[in-house]
Amino acid sequence: MSALDAIDRKILSLLQTDSRMTMQELADKVGLSVSPCHRRVKLLEERGVITRYIATVDQKALGLHVSVFISIKLARQKEEDLNRFARAISKWDEVLECYLMTGNRDYLLRVVAADLSSYEAFLKNKLTRLDGIASIESSFALSQVKYSIALPV
Repeated sequence: MSALDAIDRKILSLLQTDSRMTMQELADKVGLSVSPCHRRVKLLEERGVITRYIATVDQKALGLHVSVFISIKLARQKEEDLNRFARAISKWDEVLECYLMTGNRDYLLRVVAADLSSYEAFLKNKLTRLDGIASIESSFALSQVKYSIALPV
């Protein structure tokens, strides 16, 4: 993939801030006319740099007041065990993020829940029922200091 130039980077920065801006607004802000700006956006999409457009939603506005970071240690780290775990948790809406980690734990999950009872239900009815988990450590977020989905461009 060829390198991104300054205009591509500015387009990406602006779209990460507001993907609903019109092509005219975007073109004005990057100093292009609409047609070349539109071509650049389409090329960024075709190259897989822009993967999708989404609306971000405030989790508390949906009644999801609890954020939990969960460290998972599997009993074994064989490929089939890792894949089984990944397949299972990918189906659960409460899990917003999941990372395969290095270090003492195998996975780090970010989970949201309405309250402690809801999290307890998630833990008892889903997570602890998975085969192959050796340990689960939950850390509750007290407040969110920063949240961003915008990548530095």
